[in-house]
Amino acid sequence: MGPAAPSGTAYDRPVAYDEDLADRIRELLGSESGVTEKKMFGGLAFLVGGNMAVAASGQGGILVRVDPDGSEDWIASGEAHPMEMRGKVMKGWLRVDTDQVRMKRTLETWVRRGVTYARSLPPKR
Repeated sequence: MGPAAPSGTAYDRPVAYDEDLADRIRELLGSESGVTEKKMFGGLAFLVGGNMAVAASGQGGILVRVDPDGSEDWIASGEAHPMEMRGKVMKGWLRVDTDQVRMKRTLETWVRRGVTYARSLPPKR
């Protein structure tokens, strides 16, 4: 085993995402079929048919996969921000801040959006 990461680095934290938020998402997805969990994007992603629907982000809040044609409306409304990966905006992938998903109803709305879009995609093997 190599040397331990210096104190204060991201590597000395036991969890990279909000476990309570992940549990809240898991609870909302309890009745959904075909849901799996996978560590992705520094967080915990919930996949439907192998397609990511929503994730508890390692940067706080959630990531939601939505129809790319409608994502600009949510960005313009201020409800979400575009997800960026390595400096590139990922169309159809949204970041929703923690403050926006504190209420169960709001989190449920975003989770439903992600699940609906993931179910519209061909399942992955």
